[in-house]
Amino acid sequence: MDRTIEELFAVIEDRRETLPDDSYTASLLTHEKGENAVLEKLGEETTELVLAAKDDDEGEIAAESADIVYHLLVLLAMKGMDLEALEAELEARR
Repeated sequence: MDRTIEELFAVIEDRRETLPDDSYTASLLTHEKGENAVLEKLGEETTELVLAAKDDDEGEIAAESADIVYHLLVLLAMKGMDLEALEAELEARR
């Protein structure tokens, strides 16, 4: 798995354990909507990615793609999954 993604996931996991007050990640993990908060963000960011792609806006495509990856990693952490499960699934699809 990419080192940047591994490092980001480690930060997300740390936020899940420590729940700092000023952390956006912690606020998602403890949101009153539960996992629906993360699922809604994934839907929102996916729509924004589609619109950026439709407009051929490379900067926005990159930004929205990063938002999707981040929120996906938050969802994996929320579900108690690790990157190895994702990596194994991607490997199986090669």
